[in-house]
Amino acid sequence: MAMVMAMGGFFNVVDGIFVGRLIGPEALAAVSLDFPVAMLLSALATLVGGGMSSIMARHLGAGDRAAAGRVFVGAHGLALAISVGLVVLSSLLGGVFIDTLAGGSSTVARLAWDYLRIVLLGAPVQLMLGLHADALRNEGRAGLIAALSVVVNLINIGANWIGIVVLDLGVAGSAAGTVAAQALGLGLLIAVRGRNQSLLPLSVLRVESWLVGWGKIARLGLPLCLSFIGIAVAAGVVITSLRLHAGADHDKFVAAYGVVTRLMGFAFLPQMAIALTIQRISGNNAGAGRLDRAQTALRLGLGAALLWCLGVVVVGVFATGTLAGCFSDDASVARIVPQILQPMMVLYAVSGPILVLALHLQALGQPGRTAALTLAKPWLLTPGLVLTLSTIFGVRGIWLAFPVADAMVLVFALVMWGGVLRGGYPQPITLKERP
Repeated sequence: MAMVMAMGGFFNVVDGIFVGRLIGPEALAAVSLDFPVAMLLSALATLVGGGMSSIMARHLGAGDRAAAGRVFVGAHGLALAISVGLVVLSSLLGGVFIDTLAGGSSTVARLAWDYLRIVLLGAPVQLMLGLHADALRNEGRAGLIAALSVVVNLINIGANWIGIVVLDLGVAGSAAGTVAAQALGLGLLIAVRGRNQSLLPLSVLRVESWLVGWGKIARLGLPLCLSFIGIAVAAGVVITSLRLHAGADHDKFVAAYGVVTRLMGFAFLPQMAIALTIQRISGNNAGAGRLDRAQTALRLGLGAALLWCLGVVVVGVFATGTLAGCFSDDASVARIVPQILQPMMVLYAVSGPILVLALHLQALGQPGRTAALTLAKPWLLTPGLVLTLSTIFGVRGIWLAFPVADAMVLVFALVMWGGVLRGGYPQPITLKERP
């Protein structure tokens, strides 16, 4: 799974380089404005796939394939309903949203809407792709998913190059290439399921109802989904604060912030992969009644996430300037990137272990505890601190808000971990599905 997530992050970095170098800093700023919406799409994919995985892993661990199939089908219905809602909502409010964040720059707003329109129309493909990938991982095909991810992301990079350079479509070429590659990936996953009789058959999509299980899937997927939405909210607050405090350099700061979000996204996805792997292992073992194995998996996941995050800190502190120069030949944008990224590295090392602990608790059917660890920072701490500190210190205060929020979340996590060490593991919820 780490390979899958890393390839997705690598694609985002390469796409950012394409946009910044081949189109220009205004295009990079435009795509950066769309970051909150991109995080919303990721959040909704996590709502469906993560919630389904939490239930499906325990059913498969208990040997109940029929119940796992019902959850799989219900997740399809939920994904389709969400996609329709997104398309309708974007057609009504998308233009107003972009104009507000663009800070009066008509060029940036136009480019942002060109990109966003295509991405939103491709939302059904993205949600279904995530759902099928999560299902196959729960069925023990993580290696296959990793291999297909490498292939599809390389095709995505090539498609974006064709859209931007060969067809000269600008940011629209980048968005179209991404949707096309996701559609190819979804087709490959469906083909794999159709040809392998050991997997849940595609025929369950015709036999079972698409309207069942939405509440349970959403309830268990909601904490992590809200975490992603919180990231979108925090990003929106940052962009709004830049509009208030950055003055004439607004577009430069937004472009630089876009570079940082891509770099941080690349760093975040492997730790998310570690956390989701622990979620699956913990869920399977909890379903089989082996909480001792779930505890062992948790400790391994905490160590792996810590090592990865420490590596990210080293790169973020010592190589930021070099990385920034890859995205844009605009010296002012490259100069701003380290000002944003380096403060975020102060306590970044603790973020991975906290996420692993949160998803372990989710796998045991404890969405409330997961919410406490994943939602406080993006929904409350970061937005509040950004608004407060930027009022006091200006633009510099925006970036200081991130390590302060990390310190507060660390306190919450230490309290939670203390309960785990004292043997306070919650009992996994029991799932009873009607035939």
